[in-house]
Parts: sequence; C-alpha cells; structure tokens
Amino acid sequence: MRVGVLAYESCLAAEIFVFTDLLLIANRVATGVADRASTDPFQVSVIAVSGTPVVAAGGFSIGTRECHRDIDHLVVPGFELVPSEDPASRLSLWNREIDFIRTCEARGVRVSSVCVGAYLLGEAGLLDGRRCTTSWLYGTDLAGRYPTATVRTDSLVVHDDGVTTTAAFTAALDLATALVREHLGDKVARTTARIALAPENRTSQSPYVVDSMLPVKHTQFAEDVGSWLVERIAEPYDLDLLSDAFRVSTRTMLRKFRDETGESPRAYLQRARVRKAKRLLESTDWPLGKILGHIGYQDPGTFRRLFADRVGISPADYRKRFRNGA
Repeated sequence: MRVGVLAYESCLAAEIFVFTDLLLIANRVATGVADRASTDPFQVSVIAVSGTPVVAAGGFSIGTRECHRDIDHLVVPGFELVPSEDPASRLSLWNREIDFIRTCEARGVRVSSVCVGAYLLGEAGLLDGRRCTTSWLYGTDLAGRYPTATVRTDSLVVHDDGVTTTAAFTAALDLATALVREHLGDKVARTTARIALAPENRTSQSPYVVDSMLPVKHTQFAEDVGSWLVERIAEPYDLDLLSDAFRVSTRTMLRKFRDETGESPRAYLQRARVRKAKRLLESTDWPLGKILGHIGYQDPGTFRRLFADRVGISPADYRKRFRNGA
C-alpha cells in the first residue's frame, strides 16, 4: 500500500512521524528483515503540494516529496490550534492542500485525518453526509461548521465510505494500528503495538474529556440554575423545589433551560455529578460508597451504569487509569 502523509505549514510534526514510524515498525514485523524497502507492505512518504520543505508548528522544518498521483491512502495531520481561535483564520492559508485532498478523494484515494486535520477534510467537502470525529475540544465547532456531518466526539476513530477521521494527537497511533490490522492482520498489528507501547484496544475518547474546557454558551438564567444545582449536588433532585427557587412553573423551567442549554436540569446535574466523581476518583482513595454520598447517589449499580454510559469505562477502571500518582 502506498501511503502519503500530507505536510503543510504549521502542521503538527509529531502527528506525521508517530504515524509513519509505526508503519515502519509494522513493515519490519511483517517482513522480518532489517531494511529492504522493496518488500515493505507499506510504502510511506511525506508529501507536500510544493514538494519543498515545510515549517511545522514550533518552527521545525520537514523535508517532503512533491504530491503525486501514485498513492492509495492520504493522511492529513492536524495543525496548531487553541480553543479560543477560530479555525477559519487558518484554513484560508491551505487552499492548495484542500484542493489536493478533494482531488484525491475524487480519484478514489482513501483519505484519513488526525485530530483537527478534519477541518481540512471538511473544507474539501469530504465530511458532508458522513460520520466523523475530531478532538473532543473541537467537536462542537466542527459540527457547527459542517452541519451535514455527524460528529461523534466520543469515538477515537470513525470510518465512513472511504474517509477516516480520528481524535487528537496520539490517535495517530490508533489510526496506524487500525491500518496495519486491516492490511496485515491482527497478529502483526498486536506485535507492532506492543513493540511501540501503543494502545491496542482504545475505542472512546470520553474518559479524557475535561468538561470545564468544553465551550459553553449559556445565558444568565441557565448559569444561575446550573450553579443552584451544583451547590446542592449531594441533595436529591427536586424539580418542584428548583422551579420555586426561580419563581417559574416546572413546565417553564424545563422548556427554558432546555432551550438555553440543549438538555434538562436533571441531565445537567447528572453531568455535574459525574464530573465531581471523576475528580474524587482521581484525587482520593475514598471507596465508591463515600463518593456517592458526596454527589447525591445511593445506589452504586445505578451510578456505575450512568458513569460507564457517560465516560466509556467503569469508575474502577477510571481510577486505575487516572488516579493522581498512580
């Protein structure tokens, strides 16, 4: 398979070389030889529309080959972006790269992106009508920018009709491992992943989400209601009491809060409780029963199901993975 990884100004170099190096290891595992390019299952090149070196984020120069037509799979890495920045200010700089992506897809080349590289695919029209993902930090913005796309921010890797998108940064490992598994089988993929200490079975980015970093566009009413609920997080949810506190009917409370946040007060409270539980699982050795007492739950089974549904793993697995100092 001929794989071209597209380098461009301000791209993230690590997302390129994590991917290419894992395929290099897979080649060695598959062929069992030290260096015989003619036998490599994956023929990988770093390409650019100009064919000249590009300067990646951080000022690192990357040597490239000129984009050519003889590739089977195009991989588009992400670029330097902070949550407060509008990606539109960057995307206009890469019109030639976007045209190249569009041309590749039209010729039947498989196209994949890592992290916010999905924005370049979106500009090329490749996300229209497709399921996709990106970093959980930018899922809401990506969905708003490309409204016909179905953005699944809980997923690490999403395949849809010849187009693959992934979550942030280290998801380049997941993308490369999936490609190795598809073309060389599970044994080579597992061996390669273990040599590289790459994660083998990740399916969700939900455990990594930091709710406080997600974009929020609440009105004062919604913020006040949310604060009221969080201040009483250990108390039973009572819609009548909540509505009385804000001098509105229960129907008005439900309608107004949903109009402004997209969810019910109960769902908001559940998210807040899960968020606090995550912090306590990370920072304390408290048993689950004690944690539940601080977040307003009594039934461990109910909470475990809620936690697994929202976070993607059980409370015990979350503590093992994210416990401070573990």
